[in-house]
Amino acid sequence: MTRTTIVLFLVLLLTSSMGASGAAAESGRQAESISADDYALYDQVVTSKFLTSTTQLVVIERMTRLRLSPDQEVPTTIGAFQEQDYFDGELPADLVREFVTVNRSESRLEGRFHFAADYRFATGDAVEEPEVSLAYPVTVAYARLVQAPSILNRLAFSRVARSLRNDHALLYVEALRPDGSGAGFLVWCRRQGRSWTLFDTEVVWTIQVQAEPEGG
Repeated sequence: MTRTTIVLFLVLLLTSSMGASGAAAESGRQAESISADDYALYDQVVTSKFLTSTTQLVVIERMTRLRLSPDQEVPTTIGAFQEQDYFDGELPADLVREFVTVNRSESRLEGRFHFAADYRFATGDAVEEPEVSLAYPVTVAYARLVQAPSILNRLAFSRVARSLRNDHALLYVEALRPDGSGAGFLVWCRRQGRSWTLFDTEVVWTIQVQAEPEGG
């Protein structure tokens, strides 16, 4: 083997190694787990905005949302925030930038919710079997998932964004019902001491399904 051949072989080996390391790092960033603090905010939103005294089961979309409306085909952008003027343009600029950044790729939600109801994850039309790690055992029959009034079907979340000082947080949540009706919300949270409060909520979109007239 000549010196030139050896040099070329080493260059190719080094390039391949660097490419693999970069791909692994990128994969690691995409698979970054959602923190316990973020799940605590999800719990607070579910409890404050959606749970009722009759809710027995909540169905949650497994993967996080990247867009802010059902007809949006790409992840949201800073330009979209500026165009829609959410919260009258009062959101901190660094919070908006972080929201756009953390929601460029989907993340997988895990069984780490702790609101006071059973829950299951769903992907598309398929509702998953309950996980061993769920905080509460599921007691509602699968056949009743769609039509039972005690079931909240279903919620979907974005990743939580936090400001540089960790005194503001922003997340998106949508409730989309089996009949096609629903709504999407941006929830702006503020930290007060060691606690977080749901400071303000903006309705991003709504869909209402009109009942067909009888006999029509």
